Amino acid sequence: MSQRTVLPAPVSTDVLDNPAWAALTGPHAHLAERVGRAARYPVDVSPFTALADPADPQAWRDLAALAGPPGSTTPVTATDTAPEGWDVLEHGRGTQLVATALHTEPAPDAVELGPDDVPEILDLIARTRPGPFLPRTIALGRYLGLRRDGRLIAMAGERLRLPGWTEISAVCTDPEHRGRGHATRLVRAVAHGIEQRGDTPFLHTAADNTPAIALYESLGFTLRRHTAFLLVRTPAQPLPALTPNGGDAR
Repeated sequence: MSQRTVLPAPVSTDVLDNPAWAALTGPHAHLAERVGRAARYPVDVSPFTALADPADPQAWRDLAALAGPPGSTTPVTATDTAPEGWDVLEHGRGTQLVATALHTEPAPDAVELGPDDVPEILDLIARTRPGPFLPRTIALGRYLGLRRDGRLIAMAGERLRLPGWTEISAVCTDPEHRGRGHATRLVRAVAHGIEQRGDTPFLHTAADNTPAIALYESLGFTLRRHTAFLLVRTPAQPLPALTPNGGDAR
């Protein structure tokens, strides 16, 4: 029996404006590496790094300390600008979609994937490139896969988890098995599990991935916002401390 996701009125969408921070300081806090107002996942789990408020100079100072020695590189989400002294190495653009009319149902032939499946998962990821998946990404949530003749041919799972919401991610199908609805079935199955614990599904795609956006909209996702993220290099010199009035101590 399928069921239909309707966005619950009591669930706040505000946390979706800075979802990595909401996850790292919420349901995924046990995984977080944090310095003050900056936080990130371990490097073998996820590249997500977030600031409590990208407009806060202290958050950027905390990010510099978290990133390592002066001149270190780090990704940062939910912003398209960096303060003076930071080198922006890459700009990224994406879209965020939320489930508003998604039909969900279990996939009886899907198998739950675990740590022992990671080598095979990484092989499928390398061939399909749905986005970053690292040796311990599977610690973020529940991942489901489809096998044919014992071989993993498609998968999808959970990535960011924040209060009231869970992100669907790593949706991919082996090129030889595309066009058979595997991704749709897995998205609906992962979303079904998310709903069972009372969360609403959402997801992200690259801004230029128009086929994926069209697919998700046809399934019952609605475009909520455009997103931005950066790869930056921290200043070459240590940042001065802020004075009580918000200026630096120089």
